[in-house]
Amino acid sequence: MKRLLIVWHSHTGGARQMARAAAEAARAEEGVEVRLLHAPDAQPDDVLAADGYLFVTPENLASMAGLMKDFFDRVYYAALERINGRPYAAMVCAGSDGAGAARQIERIATGLRLKPVAPALIVITSAQTPEAILAPKKIGPGDLARCAEVGAGLAAGLAAGVF
Repeated sequence: MKRLLIVWHSHTGGARQMARAAAEAARAEEGVEVRLLHAPDAQPDDVLAADGYLFVTPENLASMAGLMKDFFDRVYYAALERINGRPYAAMVCAGSDGAGAARQIERIATGLRLKPVAPALIVITSAQTPEAILAPKKIGPGDLARCAEVGAGLAAGLAAGVF
């Protein structure tokens, strides 16, 4: 049985919806156990026990969310040199860009020597005013389908031994 760990954080619900869509699709793959963990709850042992990873975060001020960064801070040295070559993908929920958060995750994953298996998926909500930025998000069906494809692809690759 392969294990896919999905670590997420969300302030307004967008990234949570994205992570859940990916997890639901990944769970349809036989031979793969999917763990969906909120970033504050994910521990080094969770990372070490997984065969692949999906990191899901909102972008805040051109960076990944602070609790997502906290997750990486807490697990980085415990995982360093112990998870080399394992596959990962990232998804970012952003108001207008998302590239900053995606780049941060990529740099951390490079340091952990993880293998990217898909380009970062960035979902743009177009929230630009303080009210829209702070409002609960509703991710549309098309974007949720793209998130599901990422989850399904990671799980299928793990199950088939491709990664």
